[in-house]
Amino acid sequence: MVPNHNHLEQNSDLMQGLVIRSQAGFLTVRTEEGDILCRLRGRLRKGKPKGDLVAVGDRVLIALQPDGSGTIEQVLPRKSALSRQLTGVNYEYQQILIANPDQLVLVFACAQPEPRLRMLDRFLVVAEREQIPALIVANKIDLVPREKANELFGLYEDIGYTVIYSSAKTGEGIEELRSLLIGKLSSLAGPSGVGKTSLLNRIQPGLAQEIGAISQAGRDGKGTHKTRVRQLFELDGGGYLADAPGLRTLALWDIQGEELDAYFREIAPLVSECQFSDCTHSHEPGCAVRKAVEEGRIDPRRYDSYLRLRFGGKIIQDEDEAILF
Repeated sequence: MVPNHNHLEQNSDLMQGLVIRSQAGFLTVRTEEGDILCRLRGRLRKGKPKGDLVAVGDRVLIALQPDGSGTIEQVLPRKSALSRQLTGVNYEYQQILIANPDQLVLVFACAQPEPRLRMLDRFLVVAEREQIPALIVANKIDLVPREKANELFGLYEDIGYTVIYSSAKTGEGIEELRSLLIGKLSSLAGPSGVGKTSLLNRIQPGLAQEIGAISQAGRDGKGTHKTRVRQLFELDGGGYLADAPGLRTLALWDIQGEELDAYFREIAPLVSECQFSDCTHSHEPGCAVRKAVEEGRIDPRRYDSYLRLRFGGKIIQDEDEAILF
């Protein structure tokens, strides 16, 4: 859902800013004048919305109030969003985890735990679907020979993704990763145990503790979130890292199974070469995708991920626990 333009954008009395925190209906907006605590203007909430009207990462226009607070008068159009379908309700509602991310940084370990590449593929489908650049971080490179790491993650380099091989222990890859975060709004995702905490503290000392404090503040004793606190954390060299706690499912908003092949980079160019226009690339004769797999032009692991997503009932949501920063 993309917020609408209107004439308010021309109003010189309004101040533009970035939503850096959202909690219990209050939004902190960073402006040239500093951070301003805001509420959404009532008229923007009229009717039953089909998704979040404003989210962390949105650019907004606000009006200052006499008491120093602000009201959000307009949400500027989003270029992209990471979203999921809101659970626990009997209607469709798009919950925005982060608006306008410049990149999705996907962190997986080379070992301890073993990399779950099908989860990585699902994240990549999300990125392709929303046209968000994806950066893959193969962490804990110190635990395996480089040849093993290349065997695990090299296939993603072959299809055009940037892969950084890193180690929080040795410092390998840290400067390269830091340089790719500067000046951008990045969202860091990956399964538990892959070393995100150590990696974050290598990038910026204390960053993981700062993020962790916000995440834990919203948890009750059962590990669920009483309140949703979403926040952008500023990086020393410029740019922000996004935090969206409580992510257990990552949705591909309204994706249809027949369009899934468009989000696999190595499969998409071959679709037009298939004998049948509605080819599922699973069993049909004259399938260019299956031929490419047989000839070694498509990695069988990626092809297996495609089939599982297409026919395994996991296109809409994935119950594997993941944490999105």
